[in-house]
Amino acid sequence: MNTHTGKPIRSERFPGSRLLIVIVIAALAAVIGLALLVNIMERKQEARNPFFRVVELTDDTDDPAVWGKNFPLQYDSYRRTVDQVRTRHGGSEALPRTPSDADPRSIVAQSKLEEDPRLVAMWAGYAFALDFREERGHAYMLEDQTFTGRQQRPQPGSCLHCHASTYLAYKKAGDGDILKGFEKLNPLSYAEARPLVEHPVACIDCHTADTLALRITRPAFMEGIRALKASQGIADYDVNRDATRQEMRSYVCAQCHVEYYFRGSENRLVYPWSKGIKVEEILAYYDEAGHQDWKHADTGAPALKAQHPEFEMWSQGIHSRSGVACADCHMPYQRVGAHKISDHHVRSPLLNLNNACQTCHKWPEQELLSRVETIQGRTAALRHLAMDALIDLIADLKAALAAGIPEEQIASARDYQRKAQFYLDFVEAENSMGFHAPQESARILGESINFCRLGQAALSKQ
Repeated sequence: MNTHTGKPIRSERFPGSRLLIVIVIAALAAVIGLALLVNIMERKQEARNPFFRVVELTDDTDDPAVWGKNFPLQYDSYRRTVDQVRTRHGGSEALPRTPSDADPRSIVAQSKLEEDPRLVAMWAGYAFALDFREERGHAYMLEDQTFTGRQQRPQPGSCLHCHASTYLAYKKAGDGDILKGFEKLNPLSYAEARPLVEHPVACIDCHTADTLALRITRPAFMEGIRALKASQGIADYDVNRDATRQEMRSYVCAQCHVEYYFRGSENRLVYPWSKGIKVEEILAYYDEAGHQDWKHADTGAPALKAQHPEFEMWSQGIHSRSGVACADCHMPYQRVGAHKISDHHVRSPLLNLNNACQTCHKWPEQELLSRVETIQGRTAALRHLAMDALIDLIADLKAALAAGIPEEQIASARDYQRKAQFYLDFVEAENSMGFHAPQESARILGESINFCRLGQAALSKQ
C-alpha cells in the first residue's frame, strides 16, 4: 500500500501470460530461422547436384527417355513440344483427320496451300505444290516428314539430316566417323534411310553424354560454317573447337534451321555459305554452281526453293548483333527449385513473353506483343504484295510463251522470275514473319517485287 496515496502498489514484473507469449514468439522465431537455414542448405545441396545419376549415359544413348531419367526437368519440357498453339502469324492448330494405312496420323496441321492457293502457282511442278502445312513442334518433325504428301515424289534420304536424330545413324554407318556416315547416307533414298533412325531431334544431337557440353553433330553445318568463316578470312574453323558457349547456343539450332540444297547425283547436303549468308550471296552461289531445284511447270524458269533460313535471317537482325542467342528467346532460362535450367519446351517467344522477352525488355506483356505483331503484320502485308507481283509475272510469262515472243525476252523474264521467287520464298519459308530482321525482310520483299516488274518489262519490250 502506498502510504501517500493509499492505493495498492503494482508489481514491476511481467504477468505470467505476457512472459509466456514472449517465450512462444522466441521459440517460433528460432524454429522459423532453423527451417530457413535448413531450406537454404537443401537448396545449396540441390544446386551442387544439377541432375540425378540414375542411368549411365554413353555416346550411343540416343533415346531421349533414357536421358530423361537423369534430367527429368528438361525431359518434361522437351515432351511439351507436342503442344499445338497458333499465334497470329505462325504455329499450328490441331486438325483431325481419318488415319489410313499410308498415313496413320489422326491429327495434322492446317494446309498452307489451302490458306493461300497462290503458293501452288509459285511452286508449280515441285513437290511443295502437293502438300505444305504449318510447322508443328519438334515432337512431330520426323512423323510429319515421313507422311507428308510430298513423298508422292521420291525424296532423298538427306532430308533426315534435320528431321531426325541422325547422330547415331551417321556414327554407325561411318564406323565411328560421322562425316563418313553422312557421306554414306546422303545417296540413299528416303525410303532406304528412314529405317536407320528412330527419334526426332533428341538430347544426343546437341549435348555430349559425359559433360553435357553443347556440341554440333550435323556434318553439313560443320562444313557450311567453315566455308562461311573462310569467306570472312578465318581459316580452318572448327565449330566444336572454336565457337564460344553463347555462339553454340545459336549454332545448335542453326544446325537445321537454315537454307540448303542437294548437290549432284549423290544428293550431297550442302549449306551454300561460301559467299556469305545474305539472300543475294546465296543466290550468287547458286548461279555460279548452275543449280536449280526444278523447272517451273508453267514458265520453264530454272526455279529455286528456299527452305527455312532462320539462322541466315536472324544473323541480319538486332538480336544477333546484340549477342542474343536463339536459346535466349526460344529456350529461356527458368528457375525450378534451386535449379536454373533451359526450358526445352522450344516454342514461339510470344507464348512465353515473361521469360523470353521481359528478362531484357521491361515493358508490359501486351505492349511487347503489340510491337511484335505490328512488325509481323507489316511484313505479311508486304509479302502479299510480292506474292501478287510474282503471280502476275508467271501469268504474263505463260501468255508470252503462248504468243511466241522472242526467246531472248523469255530467258530474261525467266531469270527475273527465278530471282523474285527465291527472294520471296526466303521470307515465306523463314518462320518469324519478319521479326528476326524486320528491315532485311522488307528489303528482300521489295527487291522481289522489283524483279517481278523488271520481268514484266522484259516481256513487253518491242
